[in-house]
Amino acid sequence: MKISFGKKSSDDTKKTILFVCVQNAGRSQMAEGFFRKYAQKRYETVSAGTVPTSQINPITVEVMKEVGIDISSQKPKDLTEDMMRNATTIVNMGCMDDKYCPALFLSKVIDWGIEDPKDKPIEKVREIRDEIEKRVLEIIESTKDNAIPV
Repeated sequence: MKISFGKKSSDDTKKTILFVCVQNAGRSQMAEGFFRKYAQKRYETVSAGTVPTSQINPITVEVMKEVGIDISSQKPKDLTEDMMRNATTIVNMGCMDDKYCPALFLSKVIDWGIEDPKDKPIEKVREIRDEIEKRVLEIIESTKDNAIPV
């Protein structure tokens, strides 16, 4: 099954993918970093959270540096109505928090169900990073025919 990019964007305008999670401190930040690295120039990306923390998980920053992506200057951001309205595609990273899960607030969201790296050993965070990279690459591959796989 595929979800097409919305009609908000023409071929001349940039399309935006929004990665969301609760704290915007790990998974969504990694996805944003990978998408920036691999995506075509006509795509923009942003990540945000329903209850963002004050800083990105340091282990997340470390494992991304291992693959040549520096996310240390990225900051957790609040998920806003403008972000949701302007996004062509929204990806929920997965929820372990039923009270603040972004999927509760969003319609037509792709839910990846990826484990939260918070409080995990670095080996596990590397596995999570690799899964996120794989899924981001799948999205980028599918943008060649203007659709995103669910």
